Amino acid sequence: MIKYPVQTFEDSAELLARALGAHDLAAVSRSMLPLNVSEILEQLERLSTIDRAVAYRTLPKGRAIEVFERLDAALQADLVSGLQEADVAEVFAQLGPDDRVALLDELPALVAHRLISGLDEKERALTSTVLGYPQGAVGRYMSPEFVTTHPHLSVRETFARVQAHLDDAESVYTIPVTDAGRHLVGVVSLRDVLRADDDALVADVMKRPLSFPATQDVEEAARYCADAKVLVLPIVDAEERLVGILTVDDALQILEDAETEDAARSGGTEPLRRPYLATPVGNIVRSRVVWLLVLALGATLTVQVIGAFEATLEQQVVLSLFIPLLIGTGGNTGNQAATTITRALALGDVRPRDFLKVFAREVRVGAFLGLLLGTLGFGIASFAFTVPIGLVIGLTLLSVCTMAASIGGLMPLLGKAVRADPAVFSNPFISTFVDAAGLIVYFLIATAVLGL
Repeated sequence: MIKYPVQTFEDSAELLARALGAHDLAAVSRSMLPLNVSEILEQLERLSTIDRAVAYRTLPKGRAIEVFERLDAALQADLVSGLQEADVAEVFAQLGPDDRVALLDELPALVAHRLISGLDEKERALTSTVLGYPQGAVGRYMSPEFVTTHPHLSVRETFARVQAHLDDAESVYTIPVTDAGRHLVGVVSLRDVLRADDDALVADVMKRPLSFPATQDVEEAARYCADAKVLVLPIVDAEERLVGILTVDDALQILEDAETEDAARSGGTEPLRRPYLATPVGNIVRSRVVWLLVLALGATLTVQVIGAFEATLEQQVVLSLFIPLLIGTGGNTGNQAATTITRALALGDVRPRDFLKVFAREVRVGAFLGLLLGTLGFGIASFAFTVPIGLVIGLTLLSVCTMAASIGGLMPLLGKAVRADPAVFSNPFISTFVDAAGLIVYFLIATAVLGL
């Protein structure tokens, strides 16, 4: 057995970078040999597109296929352009149908068509089944490769079916039970199969199945799978016929991708859909510039509000000192509420129909927060300036916090109701809206209290 010297991840990265810089393919191969698949993935994700293709091609055949299967679809697409056609066809054929579809979505139509045409009839049919479902449906992420059994079969026969499909089934730990018409009637775990008597019937050991419609949202299916804590979630068509399975590892990856997307959009940017260091600078710029332009245009509302109350500011210049405090507090309060509700929507804790309950709770939360901050603001402003100024600040903080929490809580629900990403309706837009509305409230309260 060959032993490789122990080296840290940083050592490996340095050796790999030096070998790539010297165009020494033998050294590139040597630097990758001691690494396991996870470490190779991490190294490849840090390289440029060209260097990644070069490093990948030095991997042994079996290791290369294993690494390719675990790469993000966007990085797989990058590699396709840097590999020979024969190499691409070989690794493409080794992918599962659901993984093939994820890659095909990233490729130009001509390349995708050529890859599908190179598959054998069976694999092409399985891939076409998954491709037939719309974007965002769980059917597009399920695996059509699974092993089934029937209620009238014995445990011995079921175990034989599992053994016959060990190499091609996506998972054998949970076995769907179907009738003669492929309708899902139950599930049986491999543990129960191994524990039961050989002559026992599947009907006697199977359990009530959980399932999910193939045309429904993939994120909802993934959340359902994770919440139910099942290894495999059967996917069915409109007639309850079994068409595929969603495994728990795929479900967790879907949820992770969804959370990454929500986090990006809550921060006013588009998700990169690939590791940061593997993303070209131009892609990063494009992911941010659109939202920056939108928010910059929205910020003109704040400028217009200040311009409209210019006379008020001229009479009480001290009011301008508190503008950053008030709009910052309002924006933060709204963002807190929006983040909380967006997360609750993702977890299924609330639904769009709960808007009245959410509104009532956020009004109370905002009012309590506003009362606490307003009291503090009143005390500090009264001490530093005058009691009327303190009263303006206190009342404004109370009003702005109540308004911001209410709006922040409702905007994600509105986004969900119109079938948009709730995160898009979250922090960036709320901050812009609350800034302008908060200033209007501020100047109106100042005008009333100070008699301006």
